[in-house]
Amino acid sequence: MGAPTAFNNPYEGNAYAISQGQRLFEQYNCSGCHFHGGGGIGPPLMDSEWIYGNSPAQVYASITEGRPNGMPSFGGHIPAEQVWQLVSYVRSLSGLEPPATVSPRADEMQARRAEEPK
Repeated sequence: MGAPTAFNNPYEGNAYAISQGQRLFEQYNCSGCHFHGGGGIGPPLMDSEWIYGNSPAQVYASITEGRPNGMPSFGGHIPAEQVWQLVSYVRSLSGLEPPATVSPRADEMQARRAEEPK
């Protein structure tokens, strides 16, 4: 596999990459601000409202470039492969990964897709 770009997530829909992203989310202490995706100091990652966009490229940019008012830049500190795994995991929290992909999130924390009835 070639070097990933900020426009094409090579791990989209990959359940293993999502599980690795979940591990990295804890390892890099993303939960310290995003509280396991539910939001806290940082915005929630489980809803459909994303301040800087929810496309893979936008999430990648948020992680690598940082965002004003708190999100630090991790570019150059986290390898691109791991950033893409984090992108896959973070997007899975809101049900944005393909439906065939199983989210590693506990059942009680699953987000409903927009077209699913409540």
